[in-house]
Formats: sequence, structure tokens, C-alpha cells
Amino acid sequence: MFSKKILSQLTGPFNLNNPITVQVLGVCSALAVTVQLKPALVMALSVTIVTGFSNLIISLLRNTIPSRIRIIVQLVVIAALVIIVDQILKAYVYDVSKKLSVFVGLIITNCIIMGRLEAFAMGNKPWPSFVDGVGNGIGYGIILVIVAFFRELFGSGSLMGTKIIPDSFYQAGYLDNGMLILPPMALIIIGLIIWVQRSRNKTLIEN
Repeated sequence: MFSKKILSQLTGPFNLNNPITVQVLGVCSALAVTVQLKPALVMALSVTIVTGFSNLIISLLRNTIPSRIRIIVQLVVIAALVIIVDQILKAYVYDVSKKLSVFVGLIITNCIIMGRLEAFAMGNKPWPSFVDGVGNGIGYGIILVIVAFFRELFGSGSLMGTKIIPDSFYQAGYLDNGMLILPPMALIIIGLIIWVQRSRNKTLIEN
């Protein structure tokens, strides 16, 4: 069940095949939901659930889906899962759901999910497809969490809504960097992550 190949499918997207920093997919949502860490975590979990289970369902149905309507079927499956996730968020974490706003619904059009369905789930068995979906969701979530960590900590002086930087720092003249809560800074942080990743992995530069 967890062979070397399966484990590579799970962990590959964490680094050398990361959907955001290597494949450059899902960047828009990374800009929009990373002002605070809590919404970023919830978004990461939501995408992981949708990616994993949509891969699983499409893999189970792959031999019965006519090629001409495969995109429509994939969108229906993704949309159904997104609606379920959205309703659960509204029921249990309504405050976070309000912060995420329309971006939960936009998971339907997330290139990462559609890409994995087309590139992997349509041609592989259910278990590897599920693992691939979960791995890519986690890889996406890792970048969201890193970006949100720095943006909230240095932009608002807090993490998960709790003040981290002591009042003594502010009394001594420390100021939160308001630029970090602006969308362009998320893009800059992602760019820095890509730079660090590629400087440490020469194979990415060669490819």
C-alpha cells in the first residue's frame, strides 16, 4: 500500500514537483488567502480534500467516462466536492469561511486539481490517484502556510490571530510592515521561495 513508488507520489509535490513553485499552478489563490495563517491552513486542507477525493472518484470512473465529456464530468465531481467542503466550513468555521469568501468556490477552477485529474487520475488506479491528489494538495498547502506565516507575523505581528510580537517591541519603536499584507508581497515571497528552492536543487535549474 505504501511502496516506494507510492511514497514518491505522496512526497514528490512537497519539494521537487511542487505545484506552486515548480509547476507554477494555483498562484492566484496563494496571493489571496495568505494574509493570515488560519485561512491559509483551512484553504490548504480544503484543496487537499478536494484534490484527493476528486482524483479517487475520477480514477474509479475513468473507464466509463466518454472522452468527449471527460472535462464536464471532472468539473461536476470537483464542484460537488467543493460544495460539500464549503457547507462544512460554513457550519463549523463560519468566521474563516467569511474570510475565504469566494475563493473556496474558486477551488473548482484550480489548475492543480484539473491538472492532476487529466495527467494522473484518468490513467491510473484509485489508490495511487488518491495518494497523488493528497500529495499535491499538501504540497500546495505547504507554500500557502509558509507565505501566510511570514505575512501575518511581520505584517500584523500575530499568528493565528494571536499577538506574538511583545508590546515592548512596539514601545521601543518597532512597527508592523504594512506592505506584507498587500497581495504583491505574497508574490515576492513565493518568488523568494522559488529562488531558494532552485538554488538548493540544481536539477530544477537544468529542467
